[in-house]
Amino acid sequence: MRRRDFLTTSLGAGLLTGVAPALPGPAAAPAQEKTPNPFAGRITPIGREERALRLEKARRLMASLGIDALLLEGGTTLRYYTGVRWGRSERAFLMVLPAKGEPWFIAPKFEESRAAEQVGPSPLSTWEENESPYDVLRKGMLERGLAAATIGIEETTRYFVTEGVGRGLGQAKIVNGTPVTAECRAVKSPAEIALMQVANDITAEVYRQAVPMLQPGMTEREFGRILSKKFSDFGVSGGALVLFGEASAHPHGLEKESTLREGDIVLIDGGCTVEEYVSDVTRTTVLGKPTDRMVAIFDAVLR
Repeated sequence: MRRRDFLTTSLGAGLLTGVAPALPGPAAAPAQEKTPNPFAGRITPIGREERALRLEKARRLMASLGIDALLLEGGTTLRYYTGVRWGRSERAFLMVLPAKGEPWFIAPKFEESRAAEQVGPSPLSTWEENESPYDVLRKGMLERGLAAATIGIEETTRYFVTEGVGRGLGQAKIVNGTPVTAECRAVKSPAEIALMQVANDITAEVYRQAVPMLQPGMTEREFGRILSKKFSDFGVSGGALVLFGEASAHPHGLEKESTLREGDIVLIDGGCTVEEYVSDVTRTTVLGKPTDRMVAIFDAVLR
């Protein structure tokens, strides 16, 4: 995995949380065999009951904050509440959660079948290419007595969507909905914690298996591919930022590709995604024997 691709699409930098044992040097390539997956039985997706509890908590928070309805576009928070997976594009896909009532959705007409498949029995309105989704929103709000409501929109919502909502609902009051969404998402349930633990355990095991495969002459990219493959062997999507030698002294490495040499520091910063819950673990080691200065600096950081 290219370091820039990893940084922009996945995890970013993590914390220096430990040290792997120093390596004896070149290791023989392991035999090619399928990695057993001891984690599969521990991965339980978030179910409908838990998502219903999340919506109920959001309603309670909305009532306490004087918010009549919460509006979300596609993305992580929508998945958190509903399980609906919808990427963001130039065409608005919206969900409205009233403080009293069930959520309803607005989707582009040409995506109606895919949207209906995901939202299930929830009400779904659509808009044609020559229409405005915010006109459809206004009509739906009028039908539900919410035309002049206080609407919460979280801070990650794109500006053109917020602007369109404000234009379409001229009588409505738009407020920050993040106190609702952040309060829900920041407090993890036992099911969420279990998924986060599995993601971290898989990451630790991938590192444990991959570090002995480091060899002089290997490039950062080559070792990154080994890590990605091992994550894949455990049935998850993952990868890491890999930095050798001089590059490990820079937060996100250097543009030039580094090749591993005996005595180089090796920094691995990565993780995986398990049912949308992500690990982010950094480990630092040395190929061969660390110098006294390396040990002293590591101990200073650890302290």
